Amino acid sequence: MIKNITFTLAILGASISFANAQDSIPTLTVTNKPISQISQKPNSSAIQQTVPRVPVDNLYSKPVMGPDISSRAVLGDSYFDSIETMTSGKIKEIEAEMYDLQGQIADTADQLQSLETVGQDLAASYYAAVATINTQLQSGTTPGNPRLKRRLTLAEDSLDTLSGNVADFNQMAVKISDLASVSNFLNQQARSAYSLSGSIEEDHVRLAQLEDALSNTATAVERLLNNVNDNITRAAAYMSSERANLRTLALAITNGDLYGKSLSNRPFSMASSRDIHSGSMVSNGGLEPMQMQRPAQARPLMKIRFDRPDVEYSQALYMSVNEAMQQYPNSEFELIAVSPGMGNPAKMAIESTRARRNAEKVLRNMVQMGVDTKRVNLANLTEDDIQFNEVHLYIR
Repeated sequence: MIKNITFTLAILGASISFANAQDSIPTLTVTNKPISQISQKPNSSAIQQTVPRVPVDNLYSKPVMGPDISSRAVLGDSYFDSIETMTSGKIKEIEAEMYDLQGQIADTADQLQSLETVGQDLAASYYAAVATINTQLQSGTTPGNPRLKRRLTLAEDSLDTLSGNVADFNQMAVKISDLASVSNFLNQQARSAYSLSGSIEEDHVRLAQLEDALSNTATAVERLLNNVNDNITRAAAYMSSERANLRTLALAITNGDLYGKSLSNRPFSMASSRDIHSGSMVSNGGLEPMQMQRPAQARPLMKIRFDRPDVEYSQALYMSVNEAMQQYPNSEFELIAVSPGMGNPAKMAIESTRARRNAEKVLRNMVQMGVDTKRVNLANLTEDDIQFNEVHLYIR
């Protein structure tokens, strides 16, 4: 009985396995009915495995609709991202040198102020001793008074110390001239950086700011040069005259009588003078600027056109002034700062200031060559037919 049951189950299992196998085998069906009405449908999983799916989504992807680009997107932050260029590296290099130059200018200005303070103290000591001597001589004293001789020795020591102070001023002038050369070099470097390839907009903005800073630095150097040369001129002038006065004062102490200033301080007071040109130029007789018209008959000894930063004129200036002083020892000079007369009032004012500064440079060179400032007059002139600042030197 048990064997029969087991055999029957085996036959049933085989039948089920055979039926499943038949389900997996495709069946050929011949009929005149529509396919949709066929009762026996093929296995969908088998169809999916054998028939490829058509990519319908990509068939209609053209034309593509582009994004909406606004002005904000064009000028957005991504365009102005920071970029390191050759120009920006050059700007950093020039800025570092400019900061170092400005530090040296500040130190030099402090040293110049210290020298001026020392010179003022020495001058006060000298004039105090001289005033004491003159006061006693005015009141009456004995010949060869030893008290007055001690005061005279104190005055001579102060004057000798002032000589060393003038030497320090001369060294300071050389140092400031070197700073001026560095300032001109940095200005040229900044201007040439505009032509570097591969620059971005921000580089030219920084270059414009750098040029303005360098211009202010150059103005500070020019001011230092003017100050130190003014100190040298004043100190050299009164030291030369005061040494002659001390000799006269020593004679007064020896005789016990009061004398005035030394006659050697007025070597040309009685000399005859004559006009060099038929038409003399309008002058105010000093170093203050004035508005004037240049005479048509006068021909300048020299014209200096400042069409570039570093104009070399010292040698020609020396030869012109030297020849003029050899032929006319009593002559005086006119320095005229000529500026262009075209443009708006602001530009004309700037060019007039630059022309005045150039004339001051020429005046400093003449003083260093030994020309007395009392023999040189400064003037301003505006002309419409020139493009660059000029300095004209006349003799009268």
